[in-house]
Amino acid sequence: MTETTTAAPPRAYNSFDAECPTRDLLDELSDKWVSLVLVALLDGPQRHSELRRRLNGVSQKMLTQTLRSLERDGTITRTVTAAVPVRVDYALTPLGASLTTVVHAVKVWAEANMDSVALARAEYDARS
Repeated sequence: MTETTTAAPPRAYNSFDAECPTRDLLDELSDKWVSLVLVALLDGPQRHSELRRRLNGVSQKMLTQTLRSLERDGTITRTVTAAVPVRVDYALTPLGASLTTVVHAVKVWAEANMDSVALARAEYDARS
């Protein structure tokens, strides 16, 4: 008799549930540095120093934390090349690339609509 195994069906998640683990993921993904790192890596693998220059205003500590978090989630890879000095490159994984479509669209939307948002904020603040 042949034994067959079947994979468990994917778990259903509901982000509206307070105990749902997707809430932590959504919290992380809403971080501006996470979004900007992912979009920056659309241009291909980059070193820490390249990312830091590109993401004007990010501290070394924050960039390192962001990269570690993204690597832990499986959205980027960290490749160490033995050289003098050691070379470390960060690149999108297929999972990360699938996320950049959404993140890039939000970035483009923000840049295209910033003037309207600034006007709405000024009007709201004037009423308050």
